[in-house]
Amino acid sequence: MINFMSFIKRIKYLKHAEWQALSGPVLILMILSMMVLPLPAFFLDIFFTFNIVLAIIILLVSMFTRQTLEFTAFPTILLFSTLLRLALNVASTRVILLYGHTGAYSAGNVIKAFGHFLVGGNYAIGIVVFIILVIINFMVITKGASRIAEVGARFILDGMPGKQMAIDADLNAGLIGEKKAKKRRIEVTREADFYGSMDGASKFVRGDAIAGILIMIINILGGLVIGIVQHNMIFGQAVEVYTLLTIGDGLVAQIPALVISTAAGVMVTRVSTEENVGEQIISQLFYNPQVILLSGVVLGVLGLVPGMPNVIFLLFTVILFALSGWLFNRNKDVHFFSLENKKNSIKNTDKISEVSWNDVKLEDSIGIEIGSNIIPIVDMKKGGQLLYLIRGIRKTIAQEIGFLPPLVHIQNNIHLSPNSYRILIKGVEVTIGKVYLNLFMAINTENKSVLLNGEKIIEPVFNMPAFWINLDHVEEAKKNGFTIVDSSTVIATHLNHIMNRNMDKLFSRQEAQDLLNHITKKLPKLTEDLIPNIMTLTVFHRVLQNLLLENVSIRDMSTILETLIEYAVTKKHDINTLTSMVRISLGQSIIQKLFNKNTIQIIGLDIDLENLLLKMFQNGNNSIEPELANQLLKDMDAAIQYQQSIGVSPVLLVNHTLRGCLFQFFHDSFPELSVLSNMEVHNVKKIRMTSVIGKKN
Repeated sequence: MINFMSFIKRIKYLKHAEWQALSGPVLILMILSMMVLPLPAFFLDIFFTFNIVLAIIILLVSMFTRQTLEFTAFPTILLFSTLLRLALNVASTRVILLYGHTGAYSAGNVIKAFGHFLVGGNYAIGIVVFIILVIINFMVITKGASRIAEVGARFILDGMPGKQMAIDADLNAGLIGEKKAKKRRIEVTREADFYGSMDGASKFVRGDAIAGILIMIINILGGLVIGIVQHNMIFGQAVEVYTLLTIGDGLVAQIPALVISTAAGVMVTRVSTEENVGEQIISQLFYNPQVILLSGVVLGVLGLVPGMPNVIFLLFTVILFALSGWLFNRNKDVHFFSLENKKNSIKNTDKISEVSWNDVKLEDSIGIEIGSNIIPIVDMKKGGQLLYLIRGIRKTIAQEIGFLPPLVHIQNNIHLSPNSYRILIKGVEVTIGKVYLNLFMAINTENKSVLLNGEKIIEPVFNMPAFWINLDHVEEAKKNGFTIVDSSTVIATHLNHIMNRNMDKLFSRQEAQDLLNHITKKLPKLTEDLIPNIMTLTVFHRVLQNLLLENVSIRDMSTILETLIEYAVTKKHDINTLTSMVRISLGQSIIQKLFNKNTIQIIGLDIDLENLLLKMFQNGNNSIEPELANQLLKDMDAAIQYQQSIGVSPVLLVNHTLRGCLFQFFHDSFPELSVLSNMEVHNVKKIRMTSVIGKKN
């Protein structure tokens, strides 16, 4: 007794999720029991009614589903509903054959209603109606749904590799995050599983239709034998009684089967959108007033033909004309007033909405603001190429520099002049420029004294003379040696220049964490040994920032990690020293990027100046006397101009101790200057000094 009471108490406190988990096994046991145990007519009525309600619910759920994956349980539900109908057929057959001779109510009120009321008590009509329903279900709906499910499963499975590659491409391009990519991969897998399951589950309905015909024939023949042989009924009476009961049993099973087959057809034929099936039908079938008007005209002409049902045809003609006029007025109102209503709606929403975190706008790492006249360059539908060019820039940086740069946010700024654009880094304006949508920039790369018919300007990246010209003068400019670029290329080139000059600012702590996560998959042992056991993510980030500030690629991450592991044990907080050690390890790749020849041509320091600077910096004092500083800047300006005149990158070679301090000193005035230490070129055999800073004449 105590155990029974504790069992009852445990059932009472079952959680909602536990009840849901038990529903499947309970339903299977109930179906199996109906096949084995005899059921009274009252319970047959209950279960037949439940079967009809279940079919209606399934159909309505399929109609209101917007995405296919919202109803992934449909194949399993299809199996359970089919088993339920077959179990009811077995249970009703047992009751009909046992008690059919007692009268029309022997198998319950539901079977009696379907056998007498729906077909008027005429078993011949009942047989015809039943066969027609089976043909509709078997030959039309089920066969079509099975074929669509089969083809859909084949196409979904064939398209899986392409979808997976598209997700990986979006992830690598930075268009989506890791969580979004994982979610999309799961959706692709679930979609393939769903259509594969539907391909098999549709066979259940097809088999159910065939079983319905066989069960009807067996019931009629068995009923005749039992009625005539065992109950001494005359042939006509036995045919009427058992046939009507069998027809009622068949109809009460086939109508829900037809409904569920329709639901299966809806699920496999629908196209996933943000609308349910009803919204799709109404919005796409009755949206064009011209189509409705022409349909009314055709129907009206038919309605005027003698012998046609004129009143009905003309009535529907009037309805179609009225519907066409209403649609035309509605579309007109939407066309003229939708923008105004949207503005008013936004204003009203702003007045009544509560402040939330959605109102907090974070600054983008990098962004472009454009004037109203040049908006079409970002519209792909109108041939705008800027977005494609920016993707190419980010891809190049990722491949050459070694990290995925942040997304470039583009927006319109009504306060800019119509043809202007500006580039911002973390909300701060870095540069501003001007382009013209239908003009081309002709750049005088050969420094010829040729004037073109157009606005004369200075190209923003290379500071070369250029002209804005129209399409008619492009050929003339090409013949004179000018380089021709369009507006999108001008902005993209300017953006690329700014991004390369500010690579350290774009490499935030978030990018450092993303890079660390990426290289952990490739070099797990190195990252586990380094972070956080030896050094923190902050120090790792600062070292990489220093390298990017000096335009050093961080692609060779294995060398960088190995160097940091070696020196970070004793220098874990000395960021400048760690940066210098990494630069020494990357010396050959740095030299290769700066010079294409075996002989490197560099700018050097006079020996006396070098000794003087060593004495000045030895006590941790990084300042230089104003007079000496001015002279160094003047000499460096002349040396850089000479380097550029001979086509060589401006590179200063100094003592290892001086390298960091001199880079900081020269960087603001000469951002294009690279400063190398003597330890970074120890493997270079041929070094030629083109200029000497501080040499006395």
